[in-house]
Amino acid sequence: MTRTPQLVVHRDKELMAEAAAARLITHVVDAQAARGHASLVLTGGRNGNGLLAALAASPARDAVDWHRVDLWWGDERFLPEGDPERNVTQARAALLDAVPLDPDRVHPMPASDGPWGDDPEAAAEAYAAELAAAAGHHDHGQVPDFDVLMLGVGPDTHVASLFPELPAVRETGRTVVAVHGAPKPPPTRITLTLPAIRAAREVWLLAAGEDKANAAAIALSGAGEIQAPAAGAYGWSRTLWLLDGAAASQLPRELYPQASA
Repeated sequence: MTRTPQLVVHRDKELMAEAAAARLITHVVDAQAARGHASLVLTGGRNGNGLLAALAASPARDAVDWHRVDLWWGDERFLPEGDPERNVTQARAALLDAVPLDPDRVHPMPASDGPWGDDPEAAAEAYAAELAAAAGHHDHGQVPDFDVLMLGVGPDTHVASLFPELPAVRETGRTVVAVHGAPKPPPTRITLTLPAIRAAREVWLLAAGEDKANAAAIALSGAGEIQAPAAGAYGWSRTLWLLDGAAASQLPRELYPQASA
């Protein structure tokens, strides 16, 4: 397990999204060549959706065998199916409806009008069971061996729906939990926990915009994960922070190499 992150800083958020999309395409193609398939965990928010939109617009997207891609989510707003605020709804609009995915390999988190009704705890347990069922004997714990798990970084340093000081960020056993009283709407959510996130081969944290600068500086300065959840998000093979110049503006210069583009 490596906790030391690598940083890549791009000129602006558009270039960051395009470069991250190109990086992801290469990573998926390599994973499919090595293991026959690729497993990704998607994130919502403006940076996560920006990456997906850039991927959809890339001519290189067809290099991916989309039938052999497994998609999971890091968190979800516990709202009815099709709600425009749900991460899966936004992901479908940005990319998923435009590529030939195998529906059986797409694993959205349950909606509030799904089989478990308006019971986020039951929905979280069901998603944990789905993850465990997909995990092989060689995988890390009770989740599949994710090739890339992507996370947006919030201005308060939250990742997925793990908010500073709330119970979910303290979870050490379960892989998926319900969140109540989230400080940004909607208050009820479902999220992967830090143990599930750390089971990924690579964790990519996305941060663009001046409103993310303080969060990036805090998370990369050695802060504790309870106070700064982004600081506790890392992969067992690599942790990659992808930032634009605005989000990196408060970082010490010695912490990252100068961007080449």
